[in-house]
Amino acid sequence: MSSSKQAAKRVGTNEKARIRNKARRSALKTSEKKFSMLIESADKAKAQDQLQDVFKKLDKAIKAGTIHKNKGNRKKSRLNVMLNKTV
Repeated sequence: MSSSKQAAKRVGTNEKARIRNKARRSALKTSEKKFSMLIESADKAKAQDQLQDVFKKLDKAIKAGTIHKNKGNRKKSRLNVMLNKTV
């Protein structure tokens, strides 16, 4: 149990942030999987649209502090390379 009122409040805010970050990471992973499936099916037009959605989710996760800026930019770069390799 928390020893102070402030510590008790921090426990609550940390839990809310954990749940929010978990949901954001989960949505990001789902979006990336959809993109990968489109790459495998060689549907470049739909993959391009999905890539924009992934970038949007990555940028929001970076801005919120869910993931580090360098990790987000690395993911964007690698996903772009995947798209450019498709025929």
